[in-house]
Amino acid sequence: MFLGIFLVLEVYVYQAFKTVYSHQNAKFIYWVPTLLIYGLLIYSVFTFNRASHDYQRLQFVFSVFLIFVLPKILVAVFLLLEDIFRLLNFGYNYVATDHHSYPSRRKFVSLIGLGSAGLLAAVVLDGITFGKHRHRARIVRLKLKNLPESFKGYKIVQISDVHSGSFQNPQHLQHAIDLVNKQNADLILFTGDMVNNYADEFLPFIDLFAQIKSKDGKFAILGNHDYGDYGDFKSKEEKAKNIPQLIEYEKKSGFEMLRNEHRIIEKNGEKLYILGVENWGLPPFPQYGDLDKASQNVPPNAAKILMSHDPSHFDAVVKSHPSNIQLTLSGHTHGMQFGIDLKNFRWSPVKYKYPKWADLYESEGKYLYVNRGFGVIGYPGRVGVLPEITVFELS
Repeated sequence: MFLGIFLVLEVYVYQAFKTVYSHQNAKFIYWVPTLLIYGLLIYSVFTFNRASHDYQRLQFVFSVFLIFVLPKILVAVFLLLEDIFRLLNFGYNYVATDHHSYPSRRKFVSLIGLGSAGLLAAVVLDGITFGKHRHRARIVRLKLKNLPESFKGYKIVQISDVHSGSFQNPQHLQHAIDLVNKQNADLILFTGDMVNNYADEFLPFIDLFAQIKSKDGKFAILGNHDYGDYGDFKSKEEKAKNIPQLIEYEKKSGFEMLRNEHRIIEKNGEKLYILGVENWGLPPFPQYGDLDKASQNVPPNAAKILMSHDPSHFDAVVKSHPSNIQLTLSGHTHGMQFGIDLKNFRWSPVKYKYPKWADLYESEGKYLYVNRGFGVIGYPGRVGVLPEITVFELS
């Protein structure tokens, strides 16, 4: 069925191509590479083995689709609009005049369609080649209620959603690690999804992430991908070993995992509480997070920062919880790795799934910050929504 749809799409887009390029070899020039690319896609899909953990194969398929097929849908939209106009024009002329010939395609419409498609393909390709490596540090200055005097000016760096299995070479992320260290953080907080599915994905990245420095430690939580629920394991026993192995690998890189628990940062006898819960998301995502347990024995009026991977947790549970969490740090959405992300205007399709999808939000006197993510998954690039390192300066 899908092949039939794509064949109709290609035949339709070919109309624009031959309108612009009327050479006698137009058919050969268009159809030979088109059929070769579809053949390669079909081969890649049908020979993929989930157990191989071959994310590069999946990224290749996704990339070719977005570069080669998606732009043609844009061409088809232009052609369809033109065809509607041609049909209306024909109907009017047929009834009101003696001219009963069907209008031919206009070259400039095909040029606009093909040009727009080429631009879209170039943007997608840029996102794959360069966009996913354009990490930027975002400075967020926050005044937290009940923050002790000793923590005024305290600097926390948040990273999230590394998805290490989506990168082939750890060294390609060295610049991002250097940017983290350049912030001279007091504390590093990682808010989940270190891997796509399997703990071993992080193995080549241990030494790289061990380079991250901070004065008061590095804490982490689990994201929905870290549980391996989307993976293909040989047995329940093998899957059960996945999380302990990931926790051990992250420990080797200097991160302490918080699983529905908290830690205390103390300065001059004053305390800042860091809480970390397991993943809690709206169905079908798992709800392993237990804020009651994580906040046990934490004074309600104490200064607290919560790490919770999925921002849905904030509205559903956190903001009205008696533990009185002043700041929640999340990730998960990636900003869909696509959108418009300007100073005074932000938009991404992911907002229709997650209304709080990027940056800082305030509700009922509580703050939520949603990190745009450090890595990529699915589409191996970023367009408009760049990978983020968040730097909080508390006051």
